[in-house]
Amino acid sequence: MTVIDTGTFTHDWELWHAEHEAKRADQHGFLAITALHWLTEEPQRFDDAPGAWRTGTDGVTVDLDPAEELYVDGARLSGPHHFGPIPERGGIFARSGDAVIEVARRGGNDIVRPRHPENPTRTAYHGTPTFAPDPRWALTGVYLPYDESSDITVGSVVEGLQHVYSSPGEIVFGDGYRLAAFNGATPGSLHVLFTDATAGITTYPACRSLSVAEPAADGRVTLDFNRAVNLPCAYTEFATCPLPPAGNRLSMAVEAGEKMP
Repeated sequence: MTVIDTGTFTHDWELWHAEHEAKRADQHGFLAITALHWLTEEPQRFDDAPGAWRTGTDGVTVDLDPAEELYVDGARLSGPHHFGPIPERGGIFARSGDAVIEVARRGGNDIVRPRHPENPTRTAYHGTPTFAPDPRWALTGVYLPYDESSDITVGSVVEGLQHVYSSPGEIVFGDGYRLAAFNGATPGSLHVLFTDATAGITTYPACRSLSVAEPAADGRVTLDFNRAVNLPCAYTEFATCPLPPAGNRLSMAVEAGEKMP
């Protein structure tokens, strides 16, 4: 039986969560988003972004007046500028003064999301409450890869919007619980979207997310629910966050990780 140094565990968790909070409150993070603009074939102007924006079969285009400034990788754009087709869950970040203009594609729709550091949602943010870190919620599971990756369609916090994610396998843990896993941010890593019996009571009702390190050679993984975090939709109405797969709605109460903001 492995003995965990509680003091070290708590210290490591505190460092991790402080870093996560700093990233969340970044001057151009999700808390800085001032609007979610859905693009159409008709040019549209927005109060919080320069240019007239439209989309079509050839991708996103912005028409900029001579006095309007928009930069990508340090190069000033001039209108009309064609960004071209943007891949699903991909995005381009252009600068305009202190703001960043995100041009992205979500659920088959092209969008513009301006991010302004002075947005009140960001400046008024003072952190997210959490359960106290507890080593007992760092659970061991087993990753079971599929023979072939499976596409899973999930809903979104935006009514009518759907996301499709490729799932390479599932994680089994505890008393027969199973969680469909998606590919993580780094090669070999995984992440899961889930809800549990605390959802809507002490934790955000729509979904929480948990990153999982690359499985060991024998498939073992650690599900450290102390590091379960809220998605951006818990803080802003301008997010398009996915909902968890139907099988990832746990009947157990996971009293660990971030609570409802």
